[in-house]
Formats: sequence, C-alpha cells, structure tokens
Amino acid sequence: MTYLTSPTYRLYLRVFICFLCLNCSEETITNDAVLVHHPLAHPEDGPPAGNPDGNAAIPVEGALESVANPDTVVGNGTPESCTCDAVVEAVAKGGKIVFNCGTAPVTITMDRPAKVFNNAKPDVVIDGGGLVTLSGNGRTRILYMNTCDPNQVWTTDHCQNQDSPRLTVQNITFADGNSVTETAYDGGGAIWVRGGRFKAVNSRFFNNVCASTGPDVGGGAIRVFSQYNNLPVYITNCTFGGAEGYGNVGSNGGGISSIGVSWTLTNSLFSYNRAIGHGGNPSQSGTPGGGSGGAIYNDGNRMTLSLNGTTLAHNEVNAYGASIFFVSNNHTGNITIDSSVIKNNTGGSWYPVYPSISMHADTPIVVTNSTIE
Repeated sequence: MTYLTSPTYRLYLRVFICFLCLNCSEETITNDAVLVHHPLAHPEDGPPAGNPDGNAAIPVEGALESVANPDTVVGNGTPESCTCDAVVEAVAKGGKIVFNCGTAPVTITMDRPAKVFNNAKPDVVIDGGGLVTLSGNGRTRILYMNTCDPNQVWTTDHCQNQDSPRLTVQNITFADGNSVTETAYDGGGAIWVRGGRFKAVNSRFFNNVCASTGPDVGGGAIRVFSQYNNLPVYITNCTFGGAEGYGNVGSNGGGISSIGVSWTLTNSLFSYNRAIGHGGNPSQSGTPGGGSGGAIYNDGNRMTLSLNGTTLAHNEVNAYGASIFFVSNNHTGNITIDSSVIKNNTGGSWYPVYPSISMHADTPIVVTNSTIE
C-alpha cells in the first residue's frame, strides 16, 4: 500500500486542514501530527485519536466545526467545576459547547446521559479541546439524541427525516459508557443517535459496552438510525479501542452499529473491539442472537460504507464479519475501501469476497490501494 508522504504533499495537507478548521491554533499549523488531527496534549492517557497511517483527504462535511464564540463554557478553570450536571445542562441548551477545566486532562464522570433537545439550538457541537474525557463510569450511556423521542420534544411531523439537530463531537474521549440497562433505546454504549445529523472528529472511544446478546442490538460505542435524507455519518480521525484493553464491546458492532445508515470513515482506527453475541441475525435456534461485526455492523436497506485511510485490526466476532458486517436486505448500496488496511481480525464465517467482511456476494465493493487479509 502506498501513501503520499512527500514534504510538498504534507505541507499542502497542513494548509488544507487549517483552511477547514476555522479555529486552528498555531500549534496545529506547525505540528506534523496534524496529519492525523492528533488532539491530545498528553497521549499517555490512552491511544491517540486517529489512524497514524491514515493520510486520506478529509471531506469538508467531515471536518472540525468552529467553536469560536461558544454558547456555553463548561467549567471556570478548575477540574472541580466541570461536572456531570454542567455537561447535561449545556447539552440540553445546545449550541457550541467548550470546556474550561484547567490545563491538564480531566475526566468528567457522568451519572446519567446528556440529552439533546430537539427544540433547542439546531447545531450542537461538543468540543473537549483534546483534554476532556466523558466517562460513563461503567454505569450509564454518555450522550443521547433522538428526534422521535417525545421526551426530547417533537418538532416536526416527520421525525425520522428532519435536518436537525446536527450533533458533532470533537476533540474528546468517551470512555466506560454502558447502556446495558437501557430497554427502550438499546445499544450505543457511549452514544445513541436517531435523526438529524451526527459526526465525530478527533475523538476516542474506550471500553464502552452495550447489551451482550440479541440479533440486532449493537454499537459498543455508537448506535445510529435515520440520518436526514440518508446522508452519511462522518467519522474522522477517531479511534475505537486502539490498543489491547481499550476496545468496545456489544452483541453486534463492537465499534459502531446502525440500521439503514451510511457511513464515511476517514483516517480512523478500529481495533480490539468485539461482537460477543451468539447465533447471528436472525438468531439460530436455541441462541440469543448476535455476534456480528467486530468493528462495524451495518444492516437495513439502501446504505453505503466508505473507508478511507482507515485501519480495522484485531477485532473479534462469534458469528459473522470479524471486521465488517454489511447486509442490505434489498441488495442495494455499496462498499468502497481506499488506502485502508483490514487485517488480523478473528472469528466468524460467511466471507464470500474478502476475508473478515460479511456481505451479500452481489454487493458492489470497490477496493483500491488497500490491504485486506
């Protein structure tokens, strides 16, 4: 596999990224690590955000959002001022949210999910500045948005296809989220989304879990439904797991899971995630179901999956799709994989075209400049 790593290209990419990032700092402009949008001041607190080998061009739609002139600043400069209550209140108001918790990394322990309200500001941007971890403490989901949940206020008569809220999480870590006790909206150990738009940029997802069995429940880290006009979810320079002991776990889709949703994954890393259900979907007789999509679980009708500069490695399943499970019920949609690496994923069966990728044999798949083994 060949990457463009010449000095001229690297300079061009730095300038291009800074053009996209309206609030780039001097450190961002001068630091070569910007090639993977490394947001961490102290990377010893876990694997960095993004694929270190990913040099794919970043789609404009998948770039950082500006947080100039924020609507809410969580904290007054001390770690103690950055609380679960403050995060919940800020997310309920919507708008641009930043943190002022001091100069050192800080973990904010959540005792309940922060929830987006559909009648608040249409754009919700949560920017941790590379220093903030939101932790579910192994007990709670961390973030929730649902345009069809009346408790979050219905704002249209077509909740399954409305253009807002538009939720972005960036420069932040989600750790130890747990949605196992959720019943109405299961899956999504760290984040659960339906409707509007969602993207994650420069973010990390560590040790999040959802239900361990079930034929369709999933998304150890993220679960998504019904994006506006079937536009894709963008995942840019993010890490799901990244090292042994940091992976996300669920019945299906150890990293991410969705129904009828398209995804564009750029310069991201999925490793050491696990789909631990048994029996597949539909579940085999005598089994609880699940166990598909070690890193990625995509089910539904027409949808697309695009991997660019992304690595899927050391993910595990019990049923199908050690790296990717992509099943379009009406045999539409497609997969594109460019400048990516998929290897050392284990378990499962039903690999009609490529190792570790479970899909209908007639699903169009285009692979360029990539390794799949």
